[in-house]
Amino acid sequence: MSRVVVNEIEAKVGNDITFNDTVKIDTLKGKTTAGSILVTGEGNSTTTNLQQGLAKHWVKFAPDAVADDSLNNSSITDTATGRFTVTRTNNMSNANYVGQVNGEWTHGSDSGLAINSGDNNTLTTSAYGCIFYNSSFATYDVDGMAALFHGDLA
Repeated sequence: MSRVVVNEIEAKVGNDITFNDTVKIDTLKGKTTAGSILVTGEGNSTTTNLQQGLAKHWVKFAPDAVADDSLNNSSITDTATGRFTVTRTNNMSNANYVGQVNGEWTHGSDSGLAINSGDNNTLTTSAYGCIFYNSSFATYDVDGMAALFHGDLA
């Protein structure tokens, strides 16, 4: 096995460095801005900021408020019928993040609505609340819940 040890690799001609096989790496960091890496999208004409496109928090849990699986999730509290407070391990940088919350129903043909507004109608950098309503707009214990959030971590 050969090994090359260098501090920086620069393209001899043009701006691209091409590898003919798999590149294995543990950490990626932007060169111009440490927390920013642009990824070329479909068609090689647009770029996407890698960090902005990654989910910062997700969780799937059953009515007993125990997470089946999660990312950046600290705790889930069942606060009342159809109401949960979910707390993250690492805070968001502000309360202007975007999320989606879905309830899972297997009780016959009843439908429902998930509101991601918290019991006090606010989102915080560390937690959010979920309120689930059935088709009659009464709070309702769902069979399971899934949430996904995007934004900037603190």
